[in-house]
Amino acid sequence: MIKPDEIRKVSDLKDIVFDKSCLKNKDLVVYRVDRGIKYKNGLRYDETIISPNLLGKEFPKTKGHEHPKKYMELIKVVKGKALFLLQYDNDSIIEDIYFVKARAGQSLVSPFGYSHTTINNSGKELIIGTWIDDNCKSDYSGIKKFEGFGYYLTTSGWKINKCYKRVPKLREEKPLKSTPKNIAFLRSCS
Repeated sequence: MIKPDEIRKVSDLKDIVFDKSCLKNKDLVVYRVDRGIKYKNGLRYDETIISPNLLGKEFPKTKGHEHPKKYMELIKVVKGKALFLLQYDNDSIIEDIYFVKARAGQSLVSPFGYSHTTINNSGKELIIGTWIDDNCKSDYSGIKKFEGFGYYLTTSGWKINKCYKRVPKLREEKPLKSTPKNIAFLRSCS
């Protein structure tokens, strides 16, 4: 059963945007999440549709979240091009941070304990699909506490988030060579 759509407006992202001038358009829809489109062996498939509308000088993005340490998430671009930003942090110290560029058909796995957000810098609508253990709950508190991820992607490039004590140099990783057909590895590893 598909759960009601989760609509995220600019006002929902007020704590994590780089350019606060975008808040004047507080009712502008940034993205929508359709949860529970499919279920398979304790895993849930969701889709997120991200608009191309800029957040002031920042590219549109999801709020971003972290999963408990025992969960991973498979993320695949269904339509368009995406940039995924992933970080592993210990409160205000980011230990690792990287981005992955992917186009329709490409995917990545968000590792244990990493926070991740999806950025739409393509100028067109973006749709991603995700598989995750249905028991997994997302945690938004760390990202909110530090006003976003370690970097913001703006129209003039990456900008460091100065709310963290330490942010390492940003690096690029490649998407998976192919999307795994057997996704049982996504079930909780508790």
